[in-house]
Amino acid sequence: MSSALPPDYDRDPGRFLANQRATARFSQVGDLHPLVADQLASLGAHSVLDLGGGSGPLARLLGDRRVWTVVADRARHVRMAPAPRVRADALALPFADGSFDAVAALWMLYHLDEPARALREAHRVLRPAGTFVACTSSRTNDPELAEVLPDWGRRTTFDAEDAVRIVGRSFHVIRVITWDQAFVTLPDRSAGALFLRGRGLSERRATRAAAELRYPMSVTKRGTLIWARRRSHPAHA
Repeated sequence: MSSALPPDYDRDPGRFLANQRATARFSQVGDLHPLVADQLASLGAHSVLDLGGGSGPLARLLGDRRVWTVVADRARHVRMAPAPRVRADALALPFADGSFDAVAALWMLYHLDEPARALREAHRVLRPAGTFVACTSSRTNDPELAEVLPDWGRRTTFDAEDAVRIVGRSFHVIRVITWDQAFVTLPDRSAGALFLRGRGLSERRATRAAAELRYPMSVTKRGTLIWARRRSHPAHA
């Protein structure tokens, strides 16, 4: 049985910041935002909805590429995103039909009990033949840390194992990129603690768990990036 990951961006902002810092310091490839921004710009998108865009990393990159972007997020930290921004629920977007050339939903659909409802809203606000892009991690992401991550392997409402099928109910999937590679290297215990804090452990638990690991440590990242097009009418299966 699947369950949504609890959104903690307002309740535990330190977790979110730790994840950003760990990615910047220890990932060999960084995050997906630059790749997605480049692709959306190359596709000729003039207007993008950054759904669940948080503090706006994708919006900033798109702004650098002269692509007008609206950030929509129900968390309070959306106020840190570049304007225009709106605090809004992905299940009831305050935009007219056909408002955007593209909608991005990066690292957010697993926070929803029913991601299919958000996909239908994304479909509604897209223009004909508009682009939809989403990404998520595998339920077996970070396998080297399975013993210290309490929810490792748990099925979410939108993980890599089911994401393509879920997106395919509302959109025409045109490209799927998957990864299963040791993209992260943790050089020492302090790096391990920061990484585990970003993966949801409290600061105290992260410090204790990091002391049990051996360094340097390589961590395997598993996930998927899905590119799709708007159908004439979304499926409702």
